Amino acid sequence: MWSRSLGAGFRLFGCRSAGPKGIWGSSAVRACSAPVLPAHRITALQAMDSWRKHFEERGVPEPEESSHYIMAHLFGAKTIQSVEQRKLTEFLSREETEQMWKLCSRRLSRMPVQYVIEEWDFRDLTLKMRPPVFIPRPETEELVELVLTDLETRCGTEDALDALDALHTCVEVGCGSGAISLSLLRSLPQLKAIAVDQSQQAVDLTRENALRLGLQDRLQIHHIDVMKDPEAALSLCTRASALVSNPPYLFYEDMSKLEPEILRFEDPSALDGGEDGLNVIKQILTMAPKILSDHGRAYLEVDPRHPPLIQQWVEVNVKELRYVETRHDITGRPRFCILQKRELIQGPRAGSGLRN
Repeated sequence: MWSRSLGAGFRLFGCRSAGPKGIWGSSAVRACSAPVLPAHRITALQAMDSWRKHFEERGVPEPEESSHYIMAHLFGAKTIQSVEQRKLTEFLSREETEQMWKLCSRRLSRMPVQYVIEEWDFRDLTLKMRPPVFIPRPETEELVELVLTDLETRCGTEDALDALDALHTCVEVGCGSGAISLSLLRSLPQLKAIAVDQSQQAVDLTRENALRLGLQDRLQIHHIDVMKDPEAALSLCTRASALVSNPPYLFYEDMSKLEPEILRFEDPSALDGGEDGLNVIKQILTMAPKILSDHGRAYLEVDPRHPPLIQQWVEVNVKELRYVETRHDITGRPRFCILQKRELIQGPRAGSGLRN
């Protein structure tokens, strides 16, 4: 698997600092044309050094890491450190040199390395990647870990009996490459999942990744836009233990600040959450009580400015949900919201009402 840690920080290979969806800091894009192939044979080390210099000259972020990942991919490895030193000092074949130039030229256009090499690791999975499907960030790995830990903790408590009974079902809104659902399925053998996305390309990629990982029998994938047709999504499941989403949550005004890697290649509809970043989030939370079982929980990855706004909005607009808590990401930002469906109490004496 890719040898990288959350502590080292996530690279979309063009994103200089962490922020909403992990990316900020606009930079100018210079016109570029690919360097010509070398006239003479060169080694892998020489090729990487040459492309590092090209990337630096053209203002491509993470120049050394970019050339290293691409060369490692060319050798069928995950990292350059795992490639035999002997191979790095040997001359590349003409075909290898041409392939290196082809892939690095794509990076020169500011295509993210994840798209250039067409795969990336997410937790313990290697997922296929292709534009414009959203590239999962490390914050979302943290979201998966949060869901897994919370489910395991709640399985040992009395108020989780309903959740235990329905543990076989999880719903994901906005599946992208399938990273969240497939990670949960891999970690919980008893789980089945339903994933929806408004993008047919995302649905196709999730299905491809599920097939590659042998998880297709436990995952239903549907092309549904919850903003336009929420009833279609609601018809799929009415008793899920968990509803998970990394929805579009960028404030509209922040879209113009994104790096070229994102603006040129990733689907803007997977990022743009509207004026306050809450358009899709509000729709998901409105649907949540009809999807979740009693005591079932919704887990959301959001902008650090969102948790208090979401809590206030839910208290007024979705009485069937209780805001449980806010969790922080590895950088200390309030990034994740946990909400729980209240139990509906009915009886001849008590009448009807909601219980936490």
